[in-house]
Amino acid sequence: MISENGQTGFLKTDRRDGVVTLTIDRPARKNAMTQGMWREMAGLFRGLAGDASVRVVVLRGAGGDFCAGADIGEFETVRGNAESARRYETENSAAFAAIRDCPVPTIAAIGGICFGGGFGMAAGCDIRIAATDALFSVPAAKLGLAYPVDAMADIVHAVGPQVAKYMTYSAARLDARAALDAGFLLEIVEADRLDARADELAATIAANAPLSIRASKASIRAVLSADPADAVHASTLGDITFESADYAEGRAAFREKRPARFRGC
Repeated sequence: MISENGQTGFLKTDRRDGVVTLTIDRPARKNAMTQGMWREMAGLFRGLAGDASVRVVVLRGAGGDFCAGADIGEFETVRGNAESARRYETENSAAFAAIRDCPVPTIAAIGGICFGGGFGMAAGCDIRIAATDALFSVPAAKLGLAYPVDAMADIVHAVGPQVAKYMTYSAARLDARAALDAGFLLEIVEADRLDARADELAATIAANAPLSIRASKASIRAVLSADPADAVHASTLGDITFESADYAEGRAAFREKRPARFRGC
């Protein structure tokens, strides 16, 4: 469980009405992620996955930027040779996987810089909205590094193979409009509206039936992965909704012409 309005290191969490907001809070470094932060991010998302009271997760950055990616300043220490680089990538990949595998909807609210691992985290989220000043890049080719295969899959799903190739081959930057046109973003808003719009979207989702949404997320994943095990899991979650109290509540609310009050059971 995440505590109410908890804070650990450079990652802050806030919980309200089933919505957990996770803020990367290292603005002096444009929210660049240290090795410890990757480890902590994975742990936080794994904790959320096991918390039935969580309905939506919003991921954002403090100080106007989303995330500059990995903190290159520590690479000589934590990623200075092949062995340490592999260890680092394992923890890096674990964070991407924890975001990707979160069973509830995840929303990335992106302002300013969204580079490298920051782009990877956003790609692992379900829905992405951005401020007009947002910039996107995957600069691994300028560092001589390869991107984790599982995280690359997130990018390909999010922007399509051609744009993924362009971004990773060229290390070029995309502005918010180009990212929207590529399908990476759901919408663009003014910078001063970004947090409010993310909160509004999260509240709308959180008001709907949690079991139904979890089943839908699992079904979408099964379509993208084409993995029979994912399809079985999605079908199981779908079957659970048919016998749920929320299904009965939804029918009753429709008959009585009132808003439904879903409890996630």
